[in-house]
Amino acid sequence: MLSQLMVLFGFFALVLVSVYWVNRAVILFDRLIADGHSAGVFLEFTALSLPNVIRMVLPMAAFAAAVYVTNRLSSESELTVVQATGYSPWRLARPVLIFGLIVALMMTVLTHFLVPASNAQLRERETEISGSVSARLLREGVFLHPAKGVTFYIRDITVDGELRDVFLSDRRLENRDVTYTAARAYLLRDAEGPKLVMQSGLAQTFEREGDRLSTTNFTDLTYDVSGLIAADSNKRRKIRNIPTLELLSDPAAIAEETNDSIGEVLEEAHGRFQQPLLSVVAALIGFSTLMLGSFSRFGVWRQIIGAIFLLVVVKLAESAVTDPVRSNAALWPLVYLPSVVGLGLSAAMLHHASRPFRPRGATATPAPGPEAAT
Repeated sequence: MLSQLMVLFGFFALVLVSVYWVNRAVILFDRLIADGHSAGVFLEFTALSLPNVIRMVLPMAAFAAAVYVTNRLSSESELTVVQATGYSPWRLARPVLIFGLIVALMMTVLTHFLVPASNAQLRERETEISGSVSARLLREGVFLHPAKGVTFYIRDITVDGELRDVFLSDRRLENRDVTYTAARAYLLRDAEGPKLVMQSGLAQTFEREGDRLSTTNFTDLTYDVSGLIAADSNKRRKIRNIPTLELLSDPAAIAEETNDSIGEVLEEAHGRFQQPLLSVVAALIGFSTLMLGSFSRFGVWRQIIGAIFLLVVVKLAESAVTDPVRSNAALWPLVYLPSVVGLGLSAAMLHHASRPFRPRGATATPAPGPEAAT
């Protein structure tokens, strides 16, 4: 049974990761390639987002594998034969528990090591990308604000890199606004930094003192854009990018550094222990729910729907404890409440499945006495 669970888990995990990863890749492709970045940057970003995608789908894959294997064993009457030989539902749940612990071990590696490291690297690369010329300026058909008081617009970008119908408004000076319009422009880089070379355009200067407007037609004009593409100077870390040991060792210092509350820091740290436990819970709920039903030619769809409903209950419990823990750091043990609820539900269903069914109100029939014989 354990081998069947692992094989089906690998299949469902591969399918779910592929679906989630493709959706993520489409968004990244539209954002990066359209901004002029290379395919190598796109592949790097999709690879860095993969650990977080795997973390999200592993519990669902564990649940799907447990439901599928249990349903197949039930439909082929293998569970009935095994139970007839004296195996209780508790004994049959052992391989499911071992399977859940194996998935939880994988989740532990992801939540404590791979995901924080990949998120930190992804944030660092996003900061570098955000400071590039292409990410800040080369977007056609969009009014951009690369700096406070600056508006930039390009109607079209040709395959040769020529910018068509450029609009640039510079309002950074207190008493003067300058607006440039050009039929064509090119973005060049020299030793002093990137420059915007505009051709066949008009420069309009508005002096606020005196309300004077002056215009100048130009054939070529060079505008320094290095001040518009400075990288984000905010080096503050995010709690989801910080290693778990550091979060637990000094949550107050981390909270001050990240500008978050101590409750948010502890919720993130203990959540990384809670997420692997959900893999065990998902597998046990999928198995124990299907053990409640008897053989039916209509299948076990009611049990499967019930198992999905119980997973929703667990997720609702997870959502319900998030805000209290973030508001009050002393309530951090509530982070583990969803796993306790899930394990309790699984234990209750296995206990019910292990008891022989007796109709309500039924009583034992006494043996006939001498009076009844006469």
